[in-house]
Amino acid sequence: MALVIIVLIGSYLFYIDAQIKERFAGNKWEVPAQVYARPLVLTLQQEITPHEVEDELTLLGYRKVNKVKQVGEYTITQHSVKIYRRAFEYIALDAPERMVEIEWQNKRIHQIRLPHTKQQSRRIMLEPWLVSRLVGGLDEDRMLLLDEDIPEMLKVALLAVEDKDFYEHHGIAPLGIIRALFANLSAGRTVQGGSTLTQQLVKNLYLTRERSYIRKIREAAMAVVIDFRYTKQEILNAYINEVFLGQNGAVAVHGFGLASHFYFNKPLSELALDEIATLVGMVKGPSYYHPVRHKARAQERRNLVLRVLFEGKHLDLQEYQAALVKPLKTASSSSLASGKHPAFMDKVRQEIDEVIAAPELKQSGIKLYTTLDINVQRRAEAAVKKVIKAKQNKKLPDLDAAMVVTDIDSGGIRAIVGGKNTDYAGFNRALNASRPIGSLIKPVVFLSALTEPERFNLATQLEDKPISLDDAGGKRWKPLNADKAFRGHVPLIDALVHSYNVPTVNLALALGLDKVVDILNDLGADKRPTLLPSIALGAIELTPLSVNQVYQTIANKGEFRPLHSLSAVSTHDNKVIWRREDVYEQVVNEDASYLLNYALNKVTRVGTAKRLSEQFPSVNMAGKTGTTDDYRDSWFAGFDRHLVTSVWLGNDENKPIYMSGASGALVIFSEFQKQQTPKNLSQRFPSSLMIAHFNAGTGELTTPGCGDVLSVPAIKQFLPIRAKCNNKITEAPLPQTKKPKTWWQKLFGN
Repeated sequence: MALVIIVLIGSYLFYIDAQIKERFAGNKWEVPAQVYARPLVLTLQQEITPHEVEDELTLLGYRKVNKVKQVGEYTITQHSVKIYRRAFEYIALDAPERMVEIEWQNKRIHQIRLPHTKQQSRRIMLEPWLVSRLVGGLDEDRMLLLDEDIPEMLKVALLAVEDKDFYEHHGIAPLGIIRALFANLSAGRTVQGGSTLTQQLVKNLYLTRERSYIRKIREAAMAVVIDFRYTKQEILNAYINEVFLGQNGAVAVHGFGLASHFYFNKPLSELALDEIATLVGMVKGPSYYHPVRHKARAQERRNLVLRVLFEGKHLDLQEYQAALVKPLKTASSSSLASGKHPAFMDKVRQEIDEVIAAPELKQSGIKLYTTLDINVQRRAEAAVKKVIKAKQNKKLPDLDAAMVVTDIDSGGIRAIVGGKNTDYAGFNRALNASRPIGSLIKPVVFLSALTEPERFNLATQLEDKPISLDDAGGKRWKPLNADKAFRGHVPLIDALVHSYNVPTVNLALALGLDKVVDILNDLGADKRPTLLPSIALGAIELTPLSVNQVYQTIANKGEFRPLHSLSAVSTHDNKVIWRREDVYEQVVNEDASYLLNYALNKVTRVGTAKRLSEQFPSVNMAGKTGTTDDYRDSWFAGFDRHLVTSVWLGNDENKPIYMSGASGALVIFSEFQKQQTPKNLSQRFPSSLMIAHFNAGTGELTTPGCGDVLSVPAIKQFLPIRAKCNNKITEAPLPQTKKPKTWWQKLFGN
């Protein structure tokens, strides 16, 4: 009989062992993907203000102090910032904690010093900010911690309060079970448990919340098996990652790693002694000892944990008293709000589905490193909401908007706004609303011409007279300029700067509509429309994202880089499993791109977007307004040195909003720029170009001071070898562009 019992018990334990091994050794939990913003990189001579750096430090949870002593602290003056940077891992970079001093001179970073090593650096990176977590349909969330991420004091406090004999017992504490058994028998029901920390882990990982003796026996058996198979360290780490510590809306907060961010907005490694004690105290009852809803109760429990640590000689008197008198302070936990910035997260989900196919991998705590600039995102959202609120009135249909902001050099998406309700995860207009783009197409038409320098330059005369053309369905189409006037002929640059319709149509027809559409697709548009003359005035529907791709290529000197939101993906323990390749292609030559951008800068100075030069007189920008028939769509696409922004303003039901690109979308762009520090647009003047002088009325090459002169950049190779002035031809060679001085010449005055 004894043998039979032993065999049965052995078989049961063997069965339990198989169950435990399958889950404990594999992915114990479904863990949401963690979404990180782009890290801020600071380099010598970078044009960035100390205030912008402080915005990033505040976002990352750094603490402003008078004297920097600990990791996560900083000081700031008018011309310097001192930071004790945290250690972090970013893709393949393992960055240690480091003291950094940054000094500014003339609005640029002048020095980056590393005081501990007495060295200087050319660049320094701050850690990426945890933006959100793609919880999906999960009802619980956690942030997996490795052993090196767990402070020793947390382990000490947890065991001192919850299981002081953890390292002595073998998964169960018989005396504790007997004590609980007597308490339950005397009460006539289950009122007390004798659970060890290992049993609590079993209960959370494998069993239901049912209270019964059968379940208790099974719990004890599983605890013994786990203790036999795994080390105490593995068990303790699993518990620290599993324990329930509250609710974030409908999602349960599990593990000390996530709880640290949720309640204190900083990593577990930076928690002070009193904050660790607060979290340990919550294990007994996360709702009952909630530090926000029941602050006094939570503080009393925290102090009890501190006393246990003091009595157990884990703290000296000074440490105990210092922690005891600290007020209980919690921080907001916006980084854990999984619904934040839903429009940007839509793009992240699209891209993650393309690179990670396995569903189980997506729920294993992977880290998604994105291109999001959270400060830019928040400013874009604020600009959209502010302008729509100001513009909306009872006479107008319900206004809505979309906005995309990208980095010119890399194609990384910095912000996406899908609608005026920026927190609502509904229809994403930035990605999915295709609308006629109106005059935003005109720079594409003019760029197509400038790629044929033997035929066209910025001074080329375009006909501006009434025309009648066959368009869709064989209908006659008679395009008009916005002011209904005709000028006979206008220089190419004026036609773009003032957005004249008729010269643009004539130019498109001279080039061939197929060429215009080819260039549009080369620049990144994802549609190929039917070849009709009305294409020249924007009778093509694109999303704000697709518009941004086109203008990003224009702003990037004709170099196409695919817009993207995802840079890399790693496992929860920082093993890189995917990384974006740097893909680029020169689709339009740099000379033509420079000439177009020169004209787009004039659009913001004296053309349809001149309100930008009025509001930002010392900052050069470039861009183009767009308006569609009956004022149904208002567009603006523009850029400074670093960011290209596309804005759409309209109505979902396609009703007229009675706003042009200048009076609608441009206002949002301007408000966005007011909230940050726009950087002066500055592009290298190609050596193949020169400033040439043309007769403004005929477009012929002339000399300076000869009548009405239009002086614009032009490609030297394709200019006539002689110039005409008052019907006289000069044989003198054309003036050559004076080469700009190199930095070496500027430095030494040679």
